[in-house]
Amino acid sequence: MIGILEPFQAEFMQRALLGGAIVAVLSAVVGTWVVLRGMAFLGEALSHGMLPGVATAVLLGLPGQIGALVAAAAMTVGIGLVTRRKRIAGDTAIGLLFVGMLAVGVIIVSASKNVTINLTAILFGDVLALTWADIALIASVGAVVIAVIALFKRPFTALVFDERIAHSLRFSPRVSQAVLMGGVALTIVVSYQAVGTLLVVGMLLAPAATGAVWAKNIAQITIIAIAVGIFSVWAGLTASWFLEWAAGPSIALVAVLCFGASAALKRA
Repeated sequence: MIGILEPFQAEFMQRALLGGAIVAVLSAVVGTWVVLRGMAFLGEALSHGMLPGVATAVLLGLPGQIGALVAAAAMTVGIGLVTRRKRIAGDTAIGLLFVGMLAVGVIIVSASKNVTINLTAILFGDVLALTWADIALIASVGAVVIAVIALFKRPFTALVFDERIAHSLRFSPRVSQAVLMGGVALTIVVSYQAVGTLLVVGMLLAPAATGAVWAKNIAQITIIAIAVGIFSVWAGLTASWFLEWAAGPSIALVAVLCFGASAALKRA
């Protein structure tokens, strides 16, 4: 037991555990609705579409979160516009937008001559480098997002079952969808430093999908997702310490393995 707790005697590991746990809670709350709404691909598009914003912010000497926020807002607006058009299927339009933004981001990174941009850190995060200021930012934004999600619980629930039900209850599906997309975007923006733009989708989906395997209602899914997310952070950090693995991918891998194990047990 003492050996397992050994990594968290270091302050940077304590910050990583606390920051990762906050990200896990936020991702679980938002991810529950992402899974129930079938928005996995949309979340992936948002996370990848942030790359040009982060790269541009670094080139300009600005915090990466500012660029991520601008890029996420642009992606959210772009996805809203392309999904309203009926000539092209929504997933096709989102896919093209996501590939275009990702390509622009890689071009910006490869073309930067005077400033070194760590593409690996952007994609996979560096949870071990979290500062107390980073943790405070994640906690503050997370509290706001969770409060808004709680406020929109009824519209989201109606939207999950049927848009016609939402209309009959005088909820606007378009507003509810926009609010949910905004919550997903903010979650990705504040979480990318911990687990990266590539792996934050795993934290959004895997714990919530694990909850959906066992739970019978939305509240149970969220509670299980939070538990799985926090466990994944602890287990991933522990594995990274003893096995010398990258911390962010280790956390995401544990979350995915939890879902795989749950699905296998449920079938058995």
